[in-house]
Amino acid sequence: MFNDIGIAVADLKRSREKIYLALMLGWQDIKQRYRRSKLGPFWLTISMGVMIGMIGIVFGQVLNSPMKEYLPFLATGIILWTCFSTSVMEGSTSFIDAQGMIRQLDLPLSLYPIRVLWRNIVICGHNIIILPLVFLIVGKEITWNIFWVIPGFIVFSWNMLWISLLLGTFCTRFRDMPQIVNSLIQVFFYVTPIIWMPGALSARSASLLVEPNPAYHLLQIVRAPILGSSPTVMNWIVSVVVALIGSAIAVWFFGKYKKRIAYWL
Repeated sequence: MFNDIGIAVADLKRSREKIYLALMLGWQDIKQRYRRSKLGPFWLTISMGVMIGMIGIVFGQVLNSPMKEYLPFLATGIILWTCFSTSVMEGSTSFIDAQGMIRQLDLPLSLYPIRVLWRNIVICGHNIIILPLVFLIVGKEITWNIFWVIPGFIVFSWNMLWISLLLGTFCTRFRDMPQIVNSLIQVFFYVTPIIWMPGALSARSASLLVEPNPAYHLLQIVRAPILGSSPTVMNWIVSVVVALIGSAIAVWFFGKYKKRIAYWL
């Protein structure tokens, strides 16, 4: 077990030394995807802005939620969830998608999940520009709690990375797993407060759907500061504990099967 962890840690150290490659590859992925497009990734921002507006109008009326509170909550949740879900789904195929490079180049394998993470963080940065517009439209103010976003997003990204590393290894061996991952992401989207607010539930329902849901706590450590409040102690505890336990499992699993990944491709 400790030998497996040592193999994984050595690979991660090599990735840290070559981090510039992961950043460059992630940036090139974005440029290649939107090659010859005038607006590039801002097309995603536009489509997301339209979707947030439509969902906000419809569900705001259906749920009878004040637009000043609901629209910023919805916009922040969808932007963060898109970053999280896309990172996880693309991370699950990070080795499969990079099989040409893996077969030809002697690069640390953990570099490829980092590449996926960086790519989606950059796209999330484009989408974030929607929030000032939403805040301006509904007249919501930004508070000093906004600075909690920095440690919150670090923990948020940390969780995305270990999930991508774990699923990337697992899905390389079992090629049906990416479809299952996509389905689970859809399930978590509906049971996590993203298009609905926790206050809309009864105390009993909230205790069943919200508090035990790690995805909710992960979103809250970033979303709460943006919306003007600070994350709760429970939000931090769950997010950090999940990151620590998940990272330990991911590092062990990756180290155990690292040498087989190239043969599975």
